[in-house]
Amino acid sequence: MRRIAILGSTGSIGRSTLSVAESYPERFQIVALAAGANLDAASEQARRWRPRVISMASEPDADRLRARLKQAGLSEIEVLYGPAGVVKIATHSEADFVVSAIVGVAGLEATYEAVKAGKIVGVANKECLVAAGELITAEARKQGKPLLPIDSEHNAVHQCLRGGRIEEVERIWLTASGGPFLNMPRSEFSSITVEQALNHPTWKMGKRITIDSATLMNKGFEVIEACRLFHMSPSKVEVIVHPQSTIHSMVEFVDGSILAQFSVTDMRLPILYALTYPERIQSDMRFPVRDLRHLDFSPPDMSKFPCLRLAYEAAEAGGARTVALNAADEVAVAAFLEGSIAFDEIPRIIEGTVAASNSGKLGSIEGVLQADAEARRYAQKAVGKLSGAGRARATSFI
Repeated sequence: MRRIAILGSTGSIGRSTLSVAESYPERFQIVALAAGANLDAASEQARRWRPRVISMASEPDADRLRARLKQAGLSEIEVLYGPAGVVKIATHSEADFVVSAIVGVAGLEATYEAVKAGKIVGVANKECLVAAGELITAEARKQGKPLLPIDSEHNAVHQCLRGGRIEEVERIWLTASGGPFLNMPRSEFSSITVEQALNHPTWKMGKRITIDSATLMNKGFEVIEACRLFHMSPSKVEVIVHPQSTIHSMVEFVDGSILAQFSVTDMRLPILYALTYPERIQSDMRFPVRDLRHLDFSPPDMSKFPCLRLAYEAAEAGGARTVALNAADEVAVAAFLEGSIAFDEIPRIIEGTVAASNSGKLGSIEGVLQADAEARRYAQKAVGKLSGAGRARATSFI
């Protein structure tokens, strides 16, 4: 039986992981949960799964949860809080598999400590690998434990790579839906509203990742992830626009053979794959092959979507540049969602922040977090200058 700790248990990946565990009770046991700030969901998960320990984002929420569990006769469940609590979840002695699904750099330290503790880690947190992928993958190699991608694109690459050795790979192809503005003229980007940007044509996701998909920054992050996970140079990782989102990724080998992975668009499948690797087990998630009609592919327009270009440049530079890329994007996207800046100003803030960052390598998680804080301060100042200009922002259709 695989014993699981989940970082980000109340988010979409965390809930999907629990759904998988519920479908295979003989295979999976939930031993630790980091639940964030959603007190009601955390309370429900604690009662349902009865983990050894659960962590909340803040001390007041931890106190409230502790009181609820006592009332329910579950005082034996230890309740923690804050970053230290998340690290304890990630390194819990009974857990042998850790699902890293906390959004942003908040999950960075805990993910690194899980790897350092010799846990098998399933990574669904892009920011961890973008900001500190060089450190995390190096530690995983040192520990001799797999770092398994849960992101559908990288999970697909991982599956395709079972068809050949890494030295036989010519190119990795990451598919992109193109987002809601694939066919919109660039001249109209300044008037894009928040509602429009959150209306993704294929996936239902959190707000930040949905905006990142609209700017193609999400795909840029995936390029960096692929470089770190599979030890590839950016020149060997290509993005191709595929609006149907049927093929999740492809791997091209030196002899010209290409393996593609496609399946239902259900995150439970890559989660199940990671949790049971190197096995494959029976599931009821079936792709309707007979319904397949046509597949479209086209190259991305990096002049129209400059965030993708910025990601490739940061991937080449490595070190603090990828940290700054992620930090500036998070700040810029939040500012757009608040109506402080326009959609087409997101890449401007990112480019300026990355250019101002240190291009050196980072040797510790502390160094990564310091670079992240510095980049956020720079990006916030850039947002302040733009929002201080007093221009009206398009935040609604009304």
